Amino acid sequence: MNFDYNETQSMIAQSIKDFAEKNIKPFIMEWDEAQIFPIDLFKKLGEMGFMGVLVPEEYGGSGLGYHEYITVVEEISKVDPSIGLSVAAHNSLCTNHILTFGNEEQKRKFLPKLATAEFIGAWGLTEHNTGSDAGGMNTTAVRDGDSWIVNGAKNFITHGISGDVAVVIVRTGEKGDSKGMTAFVFEKGIPGFSSGKKENKLGMRASETAELVFDNCRVPDANRLGEVGEGFVQAMKILDGGRISIGALSLGIAKGAYEAALKYSKERYQFGQPISSFQGISFKLADMATEIEASELLLHKAAFLKQKHKPVTTLGAMAKMYASEACVKIANDAVQIHGGYGYTKDFPVEKFYRDSKLCTIGEGTTEIQKLVISRNLLKE
Repeated sequence: MNFDYNETQSMIAQSIKDFAEKNIKPFIMEWDEAQIFPIDLFKKLGEMGFMGVLVPEEYGGSGLGYHEYITVVEEISKVDPSIGLSVAAHNSLCTNHILTFGNEEQKRKFLPKLATAEFIGAWGLTEHNTGSDAGGMNTTAVRDGDSWIVNGAKNFITHGISGDVAVVIVRTGEKGDSKGMTAFVFEKGIPGFSSGKKENKLGMRASETAELVFDNCRVPDANRLGEVGEGFVQAMKILDGGRISIGALSLGIAKGAYEAALKYSKERYQFGQPISSFQGISFKLADMATEIEASELLLHKAAFLKQKHKPVTTLGAMAKMYASEACVKIANDAVQIHGGYGYTKDFPVEKFYRDSKLCTIGEGTTEIQKLVISRNLLKE
């Protein structure tokens, strides 16, 4: 296996570094502290092809693969993880759901606008009382001629306010029935579809998180993705790929925190020498670097399987679980290496630390990943 960046990955990495230096770095703390979702930034990323990474060129996308996609999310997240999170959610959840399960008419209607970020995408599965227990959802859709009447709410939805299009899984059958859920595309502005509370979060504050509310919302059957009752199975398949993107987000955070800690350890002098010369610090750096390498290898193996259209559920869960837990530990150690300065907003590790925790929760908690992995192992 060739572990070098291919030419496209190298171009992506350099392009994002140049872009981030000018368009992201100067505004990181302003966006974070005020919880600003910088829509114009995502429009620019769309112009560069980073909002439709996996979308084929015939639908206006970049037509790239999962290795390149990991590079995009990772490189953005090394600078600002909240921007990386929004790029990941837009690409791997909303856009990829339509790409994977939409019919030709739906693909041609939505994908070109999503791929260029003319439309910002959202994806809704979680509800107030159903996080990991998605089968217990209360949002319902009842057939009424050529339409469906939807009532309920979704929460913790990335781009819940600013999204132009949302793929939402709702209950069309009995509660708890894995074949009792169906996916629909909801377009901003349709009657009965609105946004609710915006969450005030610990981290990832420039990535918008809010409720979606459905009050006798009428959605046309033409906006149904796949067959009635396929929504839950579709969602689980989408989350397989989504876990790779959260792993890439975790990897970016880990690298950003590690690079900041390594730099600081060489510059900070105590007792007449850089603190990197002390074993207590150097051993931390050794652990951090090793965990980053392991995360990267797991992620790219999962990407390899995804590219080959092979089963990726187990390895995707492993990669997401390991990379997310590693990034929390690495961010924590980066703060510790900075000492008191690491606890201030003058250094980047404070934000990496806050942002990292979401990775062990979003798109399936660490505990859910262990459940997925163990169940699959015991099937073999």
